[in-house]
Amino acid sequence: MAVPADSTGWLRFGEFRTWYRVTGTPDGDLPPLVVVHGGPGSTHDYLLNMTSLAKDGRAVVHYDQLGNGGSTRLPERGADFWTPELFLDELANLLESLGVSDRYVLFGQSWGGMLVARHAADRPTGLRGLIIANAPASYRLWRSEMEVLRAALPPGVDEALRAHEAAGTTDSAEYFEAMRVFYGRHVCRLDPWPRDYLASFMETADNPTVYSAMNGPSEFHVIGTLKDWSVEDRLPEISVPTLVLSGRHDEATPVTVRPFRDLIPDARWEIFENSSHVPHLEEPTRFHAVVSDFLTGLEK
Repeated sequence: MAVPADSTGWLRFGEFRTWYRVTGTPDGDLPPLVVVHGGPGSTHDYLLNMTSLAKDGRAVVHYDQLGNGGSTRLPERGADFWTPELFLDELANLLESLGVSDRYVLFGQSWGGMLVARHAADRPTGLRGLIIANAPASYRLWRSEMEVLRAALPPGVDEALRAHEAAGTTDSAEYFEAMRVFYGRHVCRLDPWPRDYLASFMETADNPTVYSAMNGPSEFHVIGTLKDWSVEDRLPEISVPTLVLSGRHDEATPVTVRPFRDLIPDARWEIFENSSHVPHLEEPTRFHAVVSDFLTGLEK
């Protein structure tokens, strides 16, 4: 790697900067694990416990995607600026700048899972393995399944949500409280929410430029530029071993996740029975074991 072990810093990305963190001591025998967070418009914080995988010479790389966290913030940029292609270019720049593009493994969570799948479909020569966690294969499927999950909320909750969505008052305290019911069922079932998850949640709430433009006001009301984006048609082109992860209570329902298992030639799917959207926080022991086993298998 071109950067020292256990380091943080910034990488030049055109006229902008991408913040990164490397945990562990790089070893030429083990490809680093590059962690791509969700959102879009979140930060790396809620995935920090994946540093537990930095052992036996495997480095773990986190970064904040452009627009959030420690990376360049651009609140003045409009929706036309925030595209999947921008973030694919940023990821490619990160890999090249860190000197790992010749040998690496990708982990993508939620939106990050779609991003790494699209990256892998171009068959980069250095990619050794892929982990897609809690991600939909398309936002069309996601939006359809959100209707199913919303209909199963306690009486009155979805009605309250839709009233605020129709009125354009999704920034109100009432909408937030009703939204928390959905999040407590399908995003993070831990109570209280872990500190790392809260850090990313509050970053998105305080700096919503990217999330609002690409997603919308909430996980289940997707009206941004991604509302019709899909990677389904590119999945058969992925040529590396792929681990697909989801939670039994996940907002990324089986309908949205199944195309990864069905269309990627070498993919297996693990479901975490006691988790929703963040099994790395909800079932950390099993999560670590499953991911470690997959990573070890790549080296055999």
